[in-house]
Amino acid sequence: MSVGAAGPLVVTYPLSERSRAIVAEELGGAAAAVYLADLAPPERAAALRGAGALLAHDTSKELAPAEIPLIRNAKLLQFTAAGIDWVPTRHLPAELPIAANKGGGTEPMSEHIAALALAAAKRLFIEHDNLKRGDFNQRSSNKMLRGGVCGILGFGNVGVATARLMRAFGMQIHAINRRGASAEPTDWIATTARLDEMLRAADVFVVCAALTTETAGLIGARELALMQGDAIFINVARGEIVDEAALYAHLAAHPRFFAGIDAWWVEPVRHGRFTMGHPFLNLPNVIGSPHNSAGGGAWRDEYLRRAVRNCRRALLGEAPQNLIGPAERML
Repeated sequence: MSVGAAGPLVVTYPLSERSRAIVAEELGGAAAAVYLADLAPPERAAALRGAGALLAHDTSKELAPAEIPLIRNAKLLQFTAAGIDWVPTRHLPAELPIAANKGGGTEPMSEHIAALALAAAKRLFIEHDNLKRGDFNQRSSNKMLRGGVCGILGFGNVGVATARLMRAFGMQIHAINRRGASAEPTDWIATTARLDEMLRAADVFVVCAALTTETAGLIGARELALMQGDAIFINVARGEIVDEAALYAHLAAHPRFFAGIDAWWVEPVRHGRFTMGHPFLNLPNVIGSPHNSAGGGAWRDEYLRRAVRNCRRALLGEAPQNLIGPAERML
């Protein structure tokens, strides 16, 4: 296919020269790249109208309302983020295929999950603080992952990668996804209709599902009460999947129950600020991280590469991956 035959890839947000080089490399001649940041206002409309595909971060900030109808004929609107529940998508043209960059951070996220699970199981932060006070608790008990059950809510790219790491520790893998089936080997797999069973069995419970109208508020006080008293609860997805007050109350009442919280309820990227409704970080059985499980630094390049590759698929007439459905249009 000659360059431009499918229309250009229109990038709606500013990119550095380094990132532009990555875009060109990943397009591999399938189409030209056009950057809205380089265009005067009169040229923007023509570029958007003729786009073969679009690469965006947040269309609500990058496109004016009058520009939205111009992109309805593009083959794909690809977002760079893995989860786009925080981006207004309900007003975008219904006929426009929209993809999230699901799996963009698969490898660092699965490592982060394993790190949280191990730190909780081995009480690393608790004993670190004890040592600072002069308490040398060499014989204090900790938790073995080997022989336990890792329950994974959301068995997509991140869930599968997590399963492979946890299986290496000797854990059984229980998983839940929309189909209740997967080509990836598991010891048990189902849909959310059987969530209670997985909660009861899990020694480590990982939330890595997308935030949708179905998953919002899925884990509350009733669900937490089903879990083992010394279970490890890890959330790298979205805070809104879990009832914040219920999780705090459960942690406060069950000191042997641990939580690794990477995804918070109010965060800077999605809400413009970070705040907690409850003092989670004052609890010794909480390990927090600033939603950085997807990695940073050089991994941002890989995120971009994976997004552009999906654009290239669409531009070449191939089926794009990671399309979002109506339930994922949250705003």
